[in-house]
Amino acid sequence: MAKGRKRKAGKRHPCGKLVQPSAAETQREVMSTVLEARQRHYGVTAKQARDERLGTALGRLAFAGGITAEQYAAGQKYAEIYHRHHAVMGLPRPFPASVTGILASDGVLGGVGAPPSCELIEKVRRHYGAVLDVLDQCDRDFHASAGQAPSVLVYRLICIDEDAGSWPQAGRRNLSFALDALAELFGMARDSHRKVLI
Repeated sequence: MAKGRKRKAGKRHPCGKLVQPSAAETQREVMSTVLEARQRHYGVTAKQARDERLGTALGRLAFAGGITAEQYAAGQKYAEIYHRHHAVMGLPRPFPASVTGILASDGVLGGVGAPPSCELIEKVRRHYGAVLDVLDQCDRDFHASAGQAPSVLVYRLICIDEDAGSWPQAGRRNLSFALDALAELFGMARDSHRKVLI
């Protein structure tokens, strides 16, 4: 008797075809794998593993109490502006690619639709320019200080998703200074009365 391929395990229809899992079941399986991995890698409980902040280096720093809620929000806004700028201008984006997926679902990326309008390009340039000005000022303020420039640290943490847990104290201080400056720019600082970007 000729040997054939092994029969795959699983539920079957009366005709013999495998029953395909529903999208909800597949989503549950994926989420279960993610939560187990987070528990293993970050030493958190099953409940803590559901915290969405654990998905990024910036979020993990906030989860551990290394930055304030305002600094975390400013970092997220910076990431949004950075990736939107690069998407609209057609520039390559660094890791993580998951942010690209978010932009694609927002209609910024993807093969559908016309090229971005002049108004959108101007708005994106203006927002990105304001962010660069703030980070440039931070670099000038910390020029003689120890550690890397604040703008480099923000890029490493948010755009490249580099874990900041092992950074030296000077690096953490410079990062905190830059995130505070961005929070003020975005009107997220507690004592800020002006809002530059919408």
